[in-house]
Amino acid sequence: VSVQYIMAAVNDTKFNSAVFLLTGIPGQEDVHLWISIPFCLMYVISIIGNSVILFIIKTDPTLHEPMYVFLSMLAVTDLGLLIATIPTILGIYLFNSREISFNACFTQLFFIHSLQCIESSILLLMAFDRFIAICNALRNASILTLPRIAKMGLVCVLRGIAVIFPLPLLLKWFHYCGANVLSHSYCVHQEVMKLACSDITVNNIYGLHISLLMMGLDSLFIFLSYVMIFKTVLSVVSQTKCLRALNTCVSHLCVVLLFYTSEMVLSVIHRFGNSSTYLLQILLGYVYLLVPPLMNPVMYSMKSKHLRSRIIRLFVK
Repeated sequence: VSVQYIMAAVNDTKFNSAVFLLTGIPGQEDVHLWISIPFCLMYVISIIGNSVILFIIKTDPTLHEPMYVFLSMLAVTDLGLLIATIPTILGIYLFNSREISFNACFTQLFFIHSLQCIESSILLLMAFDRFIAICNALRNASILTLPRIAKMGLVCVLRGIAVIFPLPLLLKWFHYCGANVLSHSYCVHQEVMKLACSDITVNNIYGLHISLLMMGLDSLFIFLSYVMIFKTVLSVVSQTKCLRALNTCVSHLCVVLLFYTSEMVLSVIHRFGNSSTYLLQILLGYVYLLVPPLMNPVMYSMKSKHLRSRIIRLFVK
């Protein structure tokens, strides 16, 4: 199916060697307009959800606590991911616009990957916040002050930019030949790299190190944080306090599992998948990029009573 779609895309488009061709869902070109409806709904709900979270946290002084400040950082990152992917994803399904210039593609993949790295760092900070709040509650306010949180956020941003910045620069030096057809409706490093006619060893090794050293280490430290949290919680005599402490971690755990599981599965399929996993790769790509920004506001507002009541009051008025 993928080979037929690639040939059709090349034949149907006035091919320009300075552009890549993006892919929707192969074999479903006739219903792309209908497929655009759920994508539009997901984008609208995600943008509204994250914007509401940001608005409530900014306007309610009682929510100016570490947990909610980190949540607002997560919402900003999710909005960035949505903005980075909207033009190409909706462009394909609404206007059948498959072409993307090299520079636009490299810019998009830079934002997608750097924002993913930033999100991973923020999830680690949120785990650290839960660890301090539960295991060292008396010093929580003195350790996680707002200026210190701002510095942590800046480090997350600089870390994501510094690590990803070499990727588009390396890709820009490659020579591209052949069909130049990507298997997603947006640009990612793993896909663009495969289209190069040059030696991609450096990109391959560097990309693998990013996955292992950044995502791998972040998820490992999150895991260790929760080991310490559960150890502390289980030593609490009161069952009510134990459950209350665990309840504050549930939403974060769900977000972490959703983010890292989809990222890990997609990375494995990109590196070791074949033509039989082509459709799965496309669908998982959408899950990886679009589901976390959609679900994060839902999961946090469901588990935070204060946040939930403020959202209800905002819309009931």
